[in-house]
Amino acid sequence: MAKGASARAAARKQRDKWKSKRWYTIRAPRTPWSFRVIGETLSEEPEQLIGRHYEVIQNELDGDFSKMHVKVVFRVIDVLGNDAITEFVGHELLKDHVRRQVRRDRGKIDDTIDVITEDGYYVRFKPLMISRARIKASQKQQMRTLAREVILTTGATSTWFQLQAATLDGTLETKIKEAVSKIQPVKLVVIRRTQLIQAGVIVEDGPTLDEIHAQEKEDNEAAKSSLKVDDTESIDDADSEEESDVKVEEPENIDYSSMTVPQLKELLKAAGKPVSGKKADLIDRLNE
Repeated sequence: MAKGASARAAARKQRDKWKSKRWYTIRAPRTPWSFRVIGETLSEEPEQLIGRHYEVIQNELDGDFSKMHVKVVFRVIDVLGNDAITEFVGHELLKDHVRRQVRRDRGKIDDTIDVITEDGYYVRFKPLMISRARIKASQKQQMRTLAREVILTTGATSTWFQLQAATLDGTLETKIKEAVSKIQPVKLVVIRRTQLIQAGVIVEDGPTLDEIHAQEKEDNEAAKSSLKVDDTESIDDADSEEESDVKVEEPENIDYSSMTVPQLKELLKAAGKPVSGKKADLIDRLNE
């Protein structure tokens, strides 16, 4: 057998990997997103999903259009049936958004801060501050120190879930801005990036995955039943419209004496009756 023919024969015998793959539903963490569906992915085996990262824009999570430049990162930590359960491992601002904030004649202050939360999570923060005008190196250092104190204090007195909520909703950025504005007015304060380095004690609160599945089933059944009701109502409305279309109008009492002879003759022509005679004859003929 020729070399090309043998290669084609071996390719035909090779198993198609795509046929062995199946879809898995990617769900956000239990707290605070209640296992919300954020996407789907393909895999041959559930074990291959473990450790896989999935990114989503924050606007798609909470509907806040002012957060369309924030990228939230999740990591798959477990697979239950067809559900891939994730954990929040950080966020990052889109690079284009960060570049647009930096301008000439402004001061740029950034830093890297490692925080240990109240429940033992080890998290890395990268804040970014932009002043309204040029500032001295000593002022930058003072602002950097104040921002570090705010982040360390907030992290040490908060759980990981509380800290990520304060980061994503802008609460932590507001605290930093209030602190550093005492040194120099700032135009912008953002947490450019957060990264989960090491997990701590998991304390989750919220509905279980079984409860979420039951709720989704109820919602689907309610949607189907409402759709059936709407279809039935539309059919009934159509039937009633057809009945109204074929309904024979009852004769009304018309004062023929007030009409002219040509008008009476037109009515007689439409009814298929003779049109000869005087007006009284025409009226009698219409009243028959």
